[in-house]
Amino acid sequence: MRHTSQLAVESASSHGALVAMLFSGIVAVTLCITLWAGLQDDGAEAFYAGGRKFGSMQNGLALSGDYMSAASFLGIAGSIVLYGYDGFLYSIGFLVAWLVALLLVAEPLRNTGRYTMGDVLAYRLRQTPVRVAACVSTTVVSTFYLVAQMAGAGVLVSLLLGITSEAGKAASVGMVGLLMVIYVSIGGMIGTTWVQIAKTVLLISATLVITFLVMLKFNFNISGLLGAAAERSGKGDAFLEPGIKFGGSALSKLDFISLGMALVMGTAGLPHILIRFYAVPTAKIARGSVMWAIGIIGSFYLMTIVLGFGAAALVDSSDIKASNNAGNTAVPLLAQEIGGGPHSMGGAILFAVVSAVAFATILAVVAGLTLASSTSVAHDLYINVIKKGNATPDEGVFVARGVTVLIGAVAVILGIFARNLNLASLVSLAFAVAASANLPTILYSLYWKRFTTRGALWSIYGGLSSSVCLVLFSPALSGRPTSMFPHSNFDWFPMENPSLISIPIGFLFGWLGSVFSGEEPDASKYAEVEVRSLTGRKAF
Repeated sequence: MRHTSQLAVESASSHGALVAMLFSGIVAVTLCITLWAGLQDDGAEAFYAGGRKFGSMQNGLALSGDYMSAASFLGIAGSIVLYGYDGFLYSIGFLVAWLVALLLVAEPLRNTGRYTMGDVLAYRLRQTPVRVAACVSTTVVSTFYLVAQMAGAGVLVSLLLGITSEAGKAASVGMVGLLMVIYVSIGGMIGTTWVQIAKTVLLISATLVITFLVMLKFNFNISGLLGAAAERSGKGDAFLEPGIKFGGSALSKLDFISLGMALVMGTAGLPHILIRFYAVPTAKIARGSVMWAIGIIGSFYLMTIVLGFGAAALVDSSDIKASNNAGNTAVPLLAQEIGGGPHSMGGAILFAVVSAVAFATILAVVAGLTLASSTSVAHDLYINVIKKGNATPDEGVFVARGVTVLIGAVAVILGIFARNLNLASLVSLAFAVAASANLPTILYSLYWKRFTTRGALWSIYGGLSSSVCLVLFSPALSGRPTSMFPHSNFDWFPMENPSLISIPIGFLFGWLGSVFSGEEPDASKYAEVEVRSLTGRKAF
């Protein structure tokens, strides 16, 4: 008997014109938006911050688009199919994280910076070393996040277009990288923002439709849905209880705590989220943006319950694993099933629409990540460190566009190796690095008057090096069938997520570096930062 995934590939082939039309339509619309945005480009401020012209709802939609990545749409549903209740914990962590961003970071960061995190640090600390450190951290975090998106792109395009060869799958990742470079280099922040807005509308609409159809199938009885999912999973009631992935041992419990720390604290340190606060004209609008984002994202993550458990109830987990061992194709296969099954027109339409929307999700997020990295390299490193502030804004934009090509190439190479990893768990590693390196430094800079340049450097490099090192030697990279390198074995660090160790290291190193630096912090500079962060006085 053939697997549903095999039938999905055959369905994609038999309805090739429809699939190609929907897929090409998504790409064409986003490219048109990017080309239009390129015509609106009016200098460095437009490229880096979109001219600071976006309102609360627009920026809230864009924030949601930046945040609801392939990990959210594909990875969480796959985790629920594989681990039941434990898989849904990703949704809770991703949502709760916005409270940290709203209460501690959004408004103060917007008021004290201009384009990047480096601006916030450089105001009261020595400019050259902290800007270099901020640039390194931004690039590393963005690269980790990009790998997850590129991996998702490879899986999705292969399934959508019926690609089965390894070379074809690698080529699909390369195609996404090319589109990413075009979006950022031409559209800048304006194009990226409008692509994010369009993606959010498409994603929420598609999720609503699938959620409605799944609930209709179970007569809008959530208990019936959960019961069917538990029964078909083969795990019974245990599928709806904690413990399948986390809680089976003391180590897995620690891993759960570590994952929770990464998800809750990582959002406020993600570069592509941080730069979004500079795209609005006032602090009030920055706050409003986060409120809009919380509402949109909260609604979406509630619907992931139906997506994940619906896939578990209606699609065999063995079929999902056959398509992708990490469960990343659960949502497209669910859409195909409730549309009428493989080879039906309804199944083909829903399968193609959901896959195309997921592809748009990936394109939008990779554009935001690449923009964050290229902005930091151009603004922090090139203009303010290498050129000591003597470069023209146009030179900076030129450098940013060049860096975009390099980042795209690196992301494509790493994405090819990572396409068998679950996207939600892969993104959680990016959250861990951001929470370990960026968040301690930002909080210390905004709220601790004794914070010094050495403290900032120790915090960033200590948190960054510890988290990256532990990830490299964790089961995420080797030692398991689901690892990036499943046939190698150098996983001496037993936990899948390093946050439990690396986040305290980031905070501890920031404190130690400041206390033992021998530097005397400039009290007047801190007082100015405090006033600006609370009032927005002299912002930009």
